[in-house]
Amino acid sequence: MSLSTRLHQRLPKVWMGRGPAAWALRPVAWLYGALMALRRLGYRLGMHPTERLPTLVIVVGNVVAGGAGKTPLTIALVKHLMAQGLRVGVVSRGHGRLTQDTRAVHAHSAPQDVGDEPLLIRQSTSAPVWVGALRAEAGRQLLQTHPDVQVIVCDDGLQHLALARDIEICVMDERGVGNGWLLPAGPLREAWPRPVDLLVHTGQSTVTGGFQAQRQLADHALTREGVKVPLASLKNQALDAVAGLARPEAFFDMLSQTGLQLAQTLALPDHHDYRHWQAIGSGHVLLCTEKDAAKLWTHEPQALAVPLQLTLEPAFWPALDALVQKHLHA
Repeated sequence: MSLSTRLHQRLPKVWMGRGPAAWALRPVAWLYGALMALRRLGYRLGMHPTERLPTLVIVVGNVVAGGAGKTPLTIALVKHLMAQGLRVGVVSRGHGRLTQDTRAVHAHSAPQDVGDEPLLIRQSTSAPVWVGALRAEAGRQLLQTHPDVQVIVCDDGLQHLALARDIEICVMDERGVGNGWLLPAGPLREAWPRPVDLLVHTGQSTVTGGFQAQRQLADHALTREGVKVPLASLKNQALDAVAGLARPEAFFDMLSQTGLQLAQTLALPDHHDYRHWQAIGSGHVLLCTEKDAAKLWTHEPQALAVPLQLTLEPAFWPALDALVQKHLHA
């Protein structure tokens, strides 16, 4: 097992308490906090440029390391805004891709070129999606190609201060803010509480306020060709499952809660590229996440991808619509 894999498994447990390991990392966390404060001050004083795009910008992100449901929320936002008659585009860094340039994401783009999450957003919404380390540059190129876009949603960019934003949405899961300490002693990318326009909880935590959302698996899996396979038809047989997520165990738990029998599970780091994939070799049907599917299908074309669905409490949508209309009219 590699060092990165061991840290991936160990640190989240350290972050949930204030034990000896967390205390040992506190000096590094203080240094990290000081650097973050200087960085924010630099943007506030204009020492670092912040670019404003000529359109409404909504940033979806979180303040803790690891996945909390940002991409499913981004997909839900894009679909909702499009249903309201708005023309929507998406920008993202494209974590895990091997390219460094700014480029468009197409429905059949290779995940190693554009990133697994941007590809999933593009395939799920059909909205124009661009990836780039500089989100403002990605937004500019998106608008050059699609000048009719009225709203740009930035997937994972709460700490990317180089892009000016009109609406900030923070996502938290059941971990909340963990032990409340900054990286690497705790899970926080920046100090909490901090002002945001909307707070969404994808799990029950001790952080108060905001809106509740429920993450659940669809009642079907998808083949490489897009054929739906009911999960009910997979019961009473041994299955294997693999996930390259920040918290792969959550995916395995949801599969088990549907009544599926998992013989083997393989937890991989977030955005795992699958380039050196070695087949499990059990002969069982292999399940994966939609995020992993495009990469895994290259090696395991018979694997089934199980979609993750996000359902927000009804009060969230009027709150979002009011903010969107306020900024659009302004």
